Amino acid sequence: MELLSPAGHWEAMVAAVQNGADAVYLGLESCNARRGAKNFTAQEFPQALDYCHLRGVKVYLTVNTLLTDRELPEAEGLLRQASRLGADGVIVQDWGLAALAREVVPDLPLHASTQMTVHSLTGVEKAAELGMGCAVLGRELSGPDVRHICAHSPISIEVFAHGALCMCWSGQCAMSALIGQRSGNRGLCAQPCRLPYRLDGGKAGHPLSLKDMCLASHIRELRDMGVSLLKLEGRMTRPESVA
Repeated sequence: MELLSPAGHWEAMVAAVQNGADAVYLGLESCNARRGAKNFTAQEFPQALDYCHLRGVKVYLTVNTLLTDRELPEAEGLLRQASRLGADGVIVQDWGLAALAREVVPDLPLHASTQMTVHSLTGVEKAAELGMGCAVLGRELSGPDVRHICAHSPISIEVFAHGALCMCWSGQCAMSALIGQRSGNRGLCAQPCRLPYRLDGGKAGHPLSLKDMCLASHIRELRDMGVSLLKLEGRMTRPESVA
């Protein structure tokens, strides 16, 4: 089972590699779901690939937001760059981008992002039909659900083992766009679910803010289920947290 660590910037990537990650996932300055992170420049990306590959660590590029037609040429350029430089895969949310990737870079492995809301075996099978080699399951699934999907999946299965939980189904929340005028599906979630709210004139609280998940005590169980990649959330966190 592969340990996949977040790398929101160079220092975090080094921390992940030096502390035993098998792979890292990172984004460039556009078309990724953590646009608030420092991220990597076009000049840093090949250097990051060299640093990781020299140490036997895989690199997955995140191009995991919903895109407009006007953004497709830029996204296509990112896909071609990732393929040319030897990235180990690309994590995508947009079905149109996935179809485009199969046309222009058929050699580049694709991962179905958790933002695709893959939460059933049918969803995994559909991802496989569209050329995905791995599906990142929704964080809402139970252990028996994950076990069933792993047992029958035609592709690799990736799950989150640590990080924040969305108050909505992964990838389906419109609250940030409605209240904060910026969307999590465009990489700029305002996290309105983390704000305090007052219900019926009562004391203000945080009824929509879920506790973070931590499956550290279930790692062997996840491995035995057949999970192929164990993912940690946190491209907005400091290098010390990644370590």
